[in-house]
Amino acid sequence: MLFRFSLYGFLKNQTYFEPFLILAFREKGLSFFQIGLLIGFREVCVNLLEIPSGAVADIYGRRRAMIFSFSAYIASFLIFGFAGSLAALFGAVLAFALGEAFRSGTHKAMIFDWLRGQGREGERTRFYGFTRSWSKMGSALAVAISAGFIFSGASYSDVFLLAVIPYLLGIVNFLGYPAGLDGRRGEGAGIAAVLGHLKGALRHTFRLPPLRRIVCESMGFGGTYKAAKDYIQPVIQQAALGLVLLAAWEEHKRVALLVGSVYFVLHILSSVASRGGYRLSAAAGGEERAARLIWAGTSVLYAGLAAGLWMGHESVVIAAFIGLAVAQNFWRPILISRIDAHGSPEAGATVLSIEAQAKSLFAMMLAPALGFAVDRLGLVPVGVAGFLVAAPFALGGFFWAGAKGREAGASP
Repeated sequence: MLFRFSLYGFLKNQTYFEPFLILAFREKGLSFFQIGLLIGFREVCVNLLEIPSGAVADIYGRRRAMIFSFSAYIASFLIFGFAGSLAALFGAVLAFALGEAFRSGTHKAMIFDWLRGQGREGERTRFYGFTRSWSKMGSALAVAISAGFIFSGASYSDVFLLAVIPYLLGIVNFLGYPAGLDGRRGEGAGIAAVLGHLKGALRHTFRLPPLRRIVCESMGFGGTYKAAKDYIQPVIQQAALGLVLLAAWEEHKRVALLVGSVYFVLHILSSVASRGGYRLSAAAGGEERAARLIWAGTSVLYAGLAAGLWMGHESVVIAAFIGLAVAQNFWRPILISRIDAHGSPEAGATVLSIEAQAKSLFAMMLAPALGFAVDRLGLVPVGVAGFLVAAPFALGGFFWAGAKGREAGASP
């Protein structure tokens, strides 16, 4: 199953459009505010569908949910590739959100169920980090393919269509998953059962202080990164146009080469970070301490990003974005393991979907505001917003840990 779980991530990350998403939207004539609206709309749709989709996956079958998810993704790629209007792009975003909602949390729950069945719960961070590292290797390959495709003369929008093939292969991969990973499929599978399951998972999540705090952390860390990460693309584009070494080539070839190079390095480092999450946790003395260290490092990176954008140092900006991607991939396996450690196996996909929904909610609010600010003030607000979110979590995490330690010391 390790092979199939890793293959899932490898195929899922054949999103050839990802390094060029903002550039593709700009190619279609959209402003940064309109791009922010599209991202915000995506997160609204994910928000509305996220938790119910997790409950449906837990009850009707997780493999079925994943197959539906990949089918929705394929529909969105086709619409994105051929869309010529903002209205059509909203339709593509809706299909993409369906895919996100039925995927997020569901596959992780399948992995953790399998680990529990094998008696290997203690390997959550290492096992999930390993499969995530293959996702990042898939991203690195996707960057090389998409950069070569654009270098050959394709438009940024054309790369959406390429992603259809690996997602069809992903559906074939799901058909080989053992039936036992479907969870509770068929047990009371009605509307009342879904609503009751959802209610119980919400109560479980928000009544437990550690789980509630972790979900809030995910909102800040993941939601901000989701809204900010693609703004590296116009920075790389500007850097490519200014490189004398690439002056002999046309603009789209220069951009393809530099975007491909930066994202390839980003994904290779992210793959290494995903595999090293459990090592960081061990070195820090536990997952909670590792999370606090990552928050502190992220605050510094966003501060450096803001300074680099302000001073126009493109190399500093690109380095900061790469650093944030690496931090995200240290963070994610540790976060997921922390959630699973506090959650219940029966509501696994639903609790993880609640976490993903909380992250989407924050991104939904931040993305349009960030796009509006970028249209008027340039890219500096991207770094400033990230720092304003990360710094309180970094300081609060250490304060919370200190307070917890003092309480333990005062106990008889």
